[in-house]
Amino acid sequence: MAEPHDILRWVTREELIQTVSELVAIPSFKGEETPLAHHVATWCEARDYTVELDEVEPGRLQVIATLKGSGGGRSLMFNGHLDINSLTRGWQRDPWTCWVEGDRLYGHGAQNMKGGLGTFMVAAEAVRRSGVTLAGDLVLAFVVGETQGGEGMHHLMNRGFRTDMAIITEPFGADNIATIHSGIMHFAIHVMGRSGHLSQRENTVHAVNQMAKVLQRLEHMTFSAEPYPPLPALPRLNVGSIIGGRGQDYLSEPPYVPDLCTIVVDVHFVPGQTVESVLADVQRELDVIHAEDPSFDSSIEMPPPAFIKGRRRLVMEPVDVAPDAPIVRSLASSYTQVMGKPPAQVGAILPASYSACDTAWLCKAGVSAVNYGPTAAFAAAGPEGAYVVISEMETVAKVLSLTAVDICG
Repeated sequence: MAEPHDILRWVTREELIQTVSELVAIPSFKGEETPLAHHVATWCEARDYTVELDEVEPGRLQVIATLKGSGGGRSLMFNGHLDINSLTRGWQRDPWTCWVEGDRLYGHGAQNMKGGLGTFMVAAEAVRRSGVTLAGDLVLAFVVGETQGGEGMHHLMNRGFRTDMAIITEPFGADNIATIHSGIMHFAIHVMGRSGHLSQRENTVHAVNQMAKVLQRLEHMTFSAEPYPPLPALPRLNVGSIIGGRGQDYLSEPPYVPDLCTIVVDVHFVPGQTVESVLADVQRELDVIHAEDPSFDSSIEMPPPAFIKGRRRLVMEPVDVAPDAPIVRSLASSYTQVMGKPPAQVGAILPASYSACDTAWLCKAGVSAVNYGPTAAFAAAGPEGAYVVISEMETVAKVLSLTAVDICG
């Protein structure tokens, strides 16, 4: 078997920058990931991985590439999502052409999560080029729709695709192993009014004004959940958007009182809570308003209406993987080999763990999965864009390569 130094020498700063830059150069907003899927499929095929183009929806492809083992060993999945966040305003350079400043590689999508994708691609290549023989399969999963609640992973798990363990390279930091994160659910609240011309508004019910009561109640509501110490700020609710008007199409006719108003709500929740308990807590607040004002009429719709961009159709459930799980022990051991010290944190990595990711679908399907990836973010000041930390990509790639050998070897 190859020694660690024989594997780690294949991880280079130059290849990481090149690989991530090629990924960033192909825009891949949610629902538009297929061109990037073809790129990574070609990249993997050229290196003799077994490649499957998996059709999640008509014309919407994700990629499952496998470095086949000799048989009989444990399998490991490196996982990341192809879809990227929307493009923010204020860029002063081409967001699709990466550039380096110090230890940062800039470019839109580098932060979430093309830096992570490129990192595990280079890690897998380090294993392959080293000539080490793996007993188990090493799988590279490039999935779609994570920012929609995990459309691609939900599809893949429903197909019955499994590995023994998995690592997602979301940007929790090269010194941290994230074993805990929250759940996420989206729903809409509709308030129905009674329309009429402003000259006769005494006989109307103003839906937008009624919704203002809902906003006030939700702003100060408490959930019935028991406190969950690893995620002390949760559960937490946010109203992300509001739309109102006259009729089902939300028409804007200023002389008329609006008879429909809708908000889209995001709740990040903790283990012990369920979808049903969250909705019951919210309904309790709506019932208080109705008791005070019998003209108040509301309903909850989950998932939110399909025309609302950014809505999540699926619920991502909270995750809490045991700190002594084999995947955690292997990652921690590999990190120690590379860095000469144990990881800084294992567990909830705050504030990142206040959100959720595709480990929700893996763990729900019985695949022990954690998050380990390089620090990445939008720039703290100025409009210069989004970045991933290059030295952390190097660390993560080295740790992942050793972990793959430990689990699959």
